[in-house]
Amino acid sequence: MDASITSLTLETKSMRAEIAGFQSRVTGLEQRMGLVEAQTTMSRDQDQDLLYLRSKLTDMEDRSRRDNIRLHGILENEEGVDVQSFLRCILPKLTSLDFDPPIEFQRAHRVGPKRPGNSSRPRPIIACLLRHNQTRQIHQAARKHGPFQLDQYDIRITADYSKETNDCRMAFLALRPRLRQLEVKYGLFDPARMWVTKNGVSKDFYNPEELQLFLDSFQPQSMDSTSTSAHMTTEATMKETYPQDRKRRTQPNVTLESDKEAET
Repeated sequence: MDASITSLTLETKSMRAEIAGFQSRVTGLEQRMGLVEAQTTMSRDQDQDLLYLRSKLTDMEDRSRRDNIRLHGILENEEGVDVQSFLRCILPKLTSLDFDPPIEFQRAHRVGPKRPGNSSRPRPIIACLLRHNQTRQIHQAARKHGPFQLDQYDIRITADYSKETNDCRMAFLALRPRLRQLEVKYGLFDPARMWVTKNGVSKDFYNPEELQLFLDSFQPQSMDSTSTSAHMTTEATMKETYPQDRKRRTQPNVTLESDKEAET
């Protein structure tokens, strides 16, 4: 009897020691888990800060390029040795604008290294104008009357954006076939904002992926479908999923720069 009690006592002590060890290990794991969660939260906050800083940097770069214009299609060596004098001569003719005072540039040059061989695609010319109002006038003329003709060649004048903004614009433009298929009116505004409207409901998109998800929520109407219920269902889905949280533009330009800058 005493031997059994002694054996049970020893087993109890052993179990208590094991439990104490388990508790110590659990406490250590909880502390480590707390550190991991804190580091994860800190990393998430740092990621958000990094995205914010990147967006601010892109915005600052785009703002620094607001006085720039890009000219596409001018043959290599057409400008001679003085690019500014060449542009000062052709821009009033191309845009039919009477610049007063005369147009002035801070700098003007070709973009990138010269292409080897007899490349049929000339490098674009980038020019920084001295006066912002003249830059705006040129862009307005390019949207209204472009592309222009110079010696039987098409000359396009576009805005100058950062790489991030330009990539975003190209991603938006790549969705134009879907927008047309779904009969969605659209317009691409500076610097990279896609305005869409369907069934009287308008929405702005700043991310091409969000626009893709928006388009995926609709099914293209069949050629022989005239069902009113289908139209009402589509309109109800859009209003429920994407409420009209912004005022509709009074004069939306649904093809603003979309077709003219596809090759930018």
